[in-house]
Amino acid sequence: MRVFVAGGAGVLGRRLVPQLLARGHQVTATTTSAAKLDLLERQGADAVVMNGLDAGSVARAVADARPDVIVHQMTGISLTHGGKPDLKHFDRWSVPTIRLRTEGTDHLLAAAEDNGVAHFVAQGYANWNGIRQGGWVKTEEDPLDLHEGTAAHTSMVALRHVEEVVGKAGGAVMRYGAFYGPSATDDQVELVRKRQFPLVGRGTGYASWIHLDDAASATVLAVEQQARGVFNIVDDEPAPASQWLPYLAACAGAKPPMRIPTWLARPLAGKVVVVMMTEGRGFSNAKAKRELGWELRYPSWRQGFREGLA
Repeated sequence: MRVFVAGGAGVLGRRLVPQLLARGHQVTATTTSAAKLDLLERQGADAVVMNGLDAGSVARAVADARPDVIVHQMTGISLTHGGKPDLKHFDRWSVPTIRLRTEGTDHLLAAAEDNGVAHFVAQGYANWNGIRQGGWVKTEEDPLDLHEGTAAHTSMVALRHVEEVVGKAGGAVMRYGAFYGPSATDDQVELVRKRQFPLVGRGTGYASWIHLDDAASATVLAVEQQARGVFNIVDDEPAPASQWLPYLAACAGAKPPMRIPTWLARPLAGKVVVVMMTEGRGFSNAKAKRELGWELRYPSWRQGFREGLA
């Protein structure tokens, strides 16, 4: 198939494009930077500069590529677009990504309709943001938490927009867990090694992780099978921060993380961080494994952390 990967030079796009090419697909991959065209071309893709927030730029790129499927992997969380991660001011730091998940998604869907593109796959998110009711592990049947009253609310509303409009278009939304793998966790590991990534409270909040290569392989399956609906693309082991953070520190050769009480973390790090680390809900991957036939290379973050930081 002819596959159009919007955001092909991003942290996941760089793992996805080679997998699509290896399966015999023709890939057009976009980047916002002309300096990254050569990177995509060396992988074997047709590379194009595109501004996902410019409807005209998106329309031209899609029309020229004439794809059978569009894969939306555009985010603004890189240092270039979003600056250093700032979870205390999540709403400010996330503005580039929020716009790409609202305006950018709408531009791509409009271009898909104008050019008769048969299928659409978009990036979603399933890490700690499951509804904070009931058990600690959520399925696709459980709603995402909109986190009203926190700085994460605008980001969660943007995620809901992606799921609603892509669902109406008959596409698939891949709710990826927290990425790890090449270049995905460098900032976090640096903080862990400096002992600047503490456990909050008892660290009871759950998270779900996914290696970039496994996220890419699930996406390839969704493309090839013209999957529809929402899929949690996470590993087999959702876990509380009290488990994964000390293990990450050990794999990184760092001292165990410090622990700070929630009352102190709230003014220092913000309410979003406190919720993540004390109330977050993880996710189940049973649907993706069952319906897509997805097999993980890294079924647990334990294996992935250990191999990636050895």
